[in-house]
Amino acid sequence: MNPVFADLPTTVFERMSALARAHGAINLGQGFPDDPGPADIREVGAKALIAGNNQYPPMMGLPELRTAIAAHYARHQGLDLDAGSEVMVTSGATEALAGALMALIEPGDEVVLFAPMYDAYLPLVRRAGGVPRIVPLRPPAFRLEEAALAAAFSPRTRVVLLNNPLNPSATLFGADDLALLAAFCRRFDAVAVCDEVWEHVVFDGARHVPLMALPGMRGRTVKIGSAGKIFSLTGWKVGFVMADAGLMRVLAKAHQFLTFTTPPNLQAAVAYGLAKDEAYFAGMRAGYARARDRLAEGLDRLGYRVLPAQATWFLNIDIAEFGGDDVAFCEALVVRHGVAAIPVSAFYPDAAMRHLVRLCFAKADATIDAALERLADARRSAA
Repeated sequence: MNPVFADLPTTVFERMSALARAHGAINLGQGFPDDPGPADIREVGAKALIAGNNQYPPMMGLPELRTAIAAHYARHQGLDLDAGSEVMVTSGATEALAGALMALIEPGDEVVLFAPMYDAYLPLVRRAGGVPRIVPLRPPAFRLEEAALAAAFSPRTRVVLLNNPLNPSATLFGADDLALLAAFCRRFDAVAVCDEVWEHVVFDGARHVPLMALPGMRGRTVKIGSAGKIFSLTGWKVGFVMADAGLMRVLAKAHQFLTFTTPPNLQAAVAYGLAKDEAYFAGMRAGYARARDRLAEGLDRLGYRVLPAQATWFLNIDIAEFGGDDVAFCEALVVRHGVAAIPVSAFYPDAAMRHLVRLCFAKADATIDAALERLADARRSAA
């Protein structure tokens, strides 16, 4: 067995979801919406399944979807992408990440990562032969700091893996953060792999800025997006990869020997969805912002300390007053009070950050309200 995978423990998501099922808990741990997703996009996918071609589509993706991706990012982020040579479709963003890391890393190359991080990052980097150099980010702002970057980068740095907006911190890196990181990438000739799946799920008038758009970054950035996050269809697993044509030639070879292609009916539906007007995206953001505020205000009334949530489907509470052991807190919360949450220490390789707990607010009002009633019981029990 390869030790990278054989030695991995059961993920905290599996544990908490299993406990949620066993105890009939409300699951605010795993990140998926209650809503089934936009009906018109699902209808396009259903019709394409019945009436369309269900044989192998092109390895790089349906031309109509690649054209739609290029047009979408030109309209929303000002990027000038060539659909024929700089855009590729993958079976989800995790496949895109795996393929990019396999294509870019040689054994011994150093890879800069930021904690908290998506749990797939470290195993994928290590399986590709990379040497992780981890930069811990500190709550509540989770900002990049020059001294920490200077300690992580070296002449052996090959890749920087950035998640922006950042899950699980629910934060959006600002212009100063991005400019600082871009300067380090240019100075050390590193390629930035940017996991930007939450790019449309940003709140309070904020706008996502892709690292690819910064000076000197166009030719050294791999940008990754996700239809599952944009359209609240997490099971569809349709990802996008955008990169300079020179990079894309190698990225495509890695993709060719992973999944090769993605269901054509889903690609057709996503092409339709990406062309939707701004009203859809504004409405989606407004709906999630209302859900965020409903949960955050309810938690605040109960006396929980709620951290700001600028993006994603998540918010965090600081449980330092309860003893600061996030794993024990979450286990007690699901077993005794029937609410599943995620301890943020699971997103730090050294589990050093032990006083934050992540909750998902992409839920119906009734689900949020029921969870708040149970969280009130948890609060009273801890008093």
